[in-house]
Amino acid sequence: MIMEQAKYTYDELLNQNNELHIQLNEANDTIYAIRTGQVDAFIVQGENGHQLYTLKTADQTYRVFIEKMNEGAVTLNREGLILYSNSRFAAMIGMPLEKVLGLAFERFIPKEYEEKYTEVINNGWEEDYKEELCLLTNNGEIPCLISCNTLELDEGVALSLILTDLTIQKYNEKQLKQKNDQLEVAQNATRKLNDELEDTVKERTNELLISREHFRLLADNIPQMTWTSLPNGQINFYNQQWFEYTGLNFEQTKDWGWKLVLHPDDLPITIEKYNYALANGQIFEVENRYRNGDGIYRWHLNRAIPLKNDAGEIVLWVGTATDIEDQKKEMERKDEFIGIASHELKTPLTSLKGYLQLVASYQKEELPDAVKSYINKANIAINKLQHLVNDLLDVSKIQAGRLEYKLDQIDLADLIYSCVENAAHIYPEILFENDACKTYKVNGNPERLEQVLMNLVNNAVKYSPNSKKVIIKSVRLGNSVRVSVTDFGIGLSNEQIERIFERFYRVEDKKFMASGLGMGLYISTEIINAHDGKIGVESEPGKGATFYFDLPLIV
Repeated sequence: MIMEQAKYTYDELLNQNNELHIQLNEANDTIYAIRTGQVDAFIVQGENGHQLYTLKTADQTYRVFIEKMNEGAVTLNREGLILYSNSRFAAMIGMPLEKVLGLAFERFIPKEYEEKYTEVINNGWEEDYKEELCLLTNNGEIPCLISCNTLELDEGVALSLILTDLTIQKYNEKQLKQKNDQLEVAQNATRKLNDELEDTVKERTNELLISREHFRLLADNIPQMTWTSLPNGQINFYNQQWFEYTGLNFEQTKDWGWKLVLHPDDLPITIEKYNYALANGQIFEVENRYRNGDGIYRWHLNRAIPLKNDAGEIVLWVGTATDIEDQKKEMERKDEFIGIASHELKTPLTSLKGYLQLVASYQKEELPDAVKSYINKANIAINKLQHLVNDLLDVSKIQAGRLEYKLDQIDLADLIYSCVENAAHIYPEILFENDACKTYKVNGNPERLEQVLMNLVNNAVKYSPNSKKVIIKSVRLGNSVRVSVTDFGIGLSNEQIERIFERFYRVEDKKFMASGLGMGLYISTEIINAHDGKIGVESEPGKGATFYFDLPLIV
């Protein structure tokens, strides 16, 4: 024996010992790796070659997934004890993870769910099974979906539970149910409203039919021809008087077919005013001639107003055509009489004025002061009468189309200055403020434009009994110049503004009366129109008025 031991030296034994230590360390590392799941399998060299050994519970990826998932995961044995739990389950029940292992799972089941839990577990051992239960936690109960399936472990078969928190889902379901209940209530209310609306519609439809019949009955029994049109101007209704007068049917005159019976000379002005009214939503008014069934044209006054909805949109135009042929003839006879009377009055007035001048200049003896006073008053009366006669002559000329005069280039500043100077002599108690000193050149007749301006000044003084100030102003507006006369008198209402430029129209106020025939503004309008200009007024009752006229500038 001593001899056999002598075969190995000390160094050799030391090397063998070191090699055994290395092998032992490798074996320990391998065992630790297997225990901690760092390897899924290992190979062993045997008598029959290399053999592969796999580890059932060593799936590292699976372990990471279980730890990171949002659902709770536990593993139970046959006695219902928790063999494994992920951190999510521990967080759900509000306990540290190390205290969960080894506990009976049924302690986390509320009493009212114990019977159902037993059924779930029994079914889970037999097959994959799912059921909703409540889980008892430190913060109360939470609804969960429990999914059961079996697992094979080294120690045997175990039951895996996956627990999905249904709190948010249940809350959403509750909210959805509340919304559904509210929706059902709203639907019931809507059905009720629809039923009521249907009843209302039926009632309103019946009322509308009655109203339409009343409208048609009324429209067919008034003396005027009546029509309605769509917002674009197309006619969609005529009353019976239209068909009886024209001798045509609806198909022949619908839409724009009324032009067939309109006098050709009146067509351009009618179309112009009609399109302007449609575009601006303003009242349509024009005088024109319609041909009747016998081929005779008669004068009519056409007026139409827009009907608007609550949004201010035009939905319909309602118009009438009133026969004014007899009034036209009467006016022509009146104009003829005015013309004759004016000429007849002008001669004796001229003579009377001449005789008064002779009396006033009588030199043989001194006239008494009373006689001189009477002569002055007579001259004033004759001047007023002569002014009225001249207006009547102008009106007769306008109606006959003979109001003609020569146009020359004039400076408005000079003309206005002359008018203001004359007005200051006529009305010394009035302050005339002249803000029209800038030079504006226009083509015009100085006598007629002075007539217009003096008429505006006279009206400003006449209708301002409690004011002593009148402002005359000129200002450029694009390629035109506007001359305005502003007073601080009684003002005008909207109705008066619409009619102020009509012939023989006079403004009357309950507290104020003024003399005149109401022809000055009518004549002024015709004069300004003949100058290719425009005349207008801006006013409010009790706040005075600003009359103005615009004339094209020479540029």
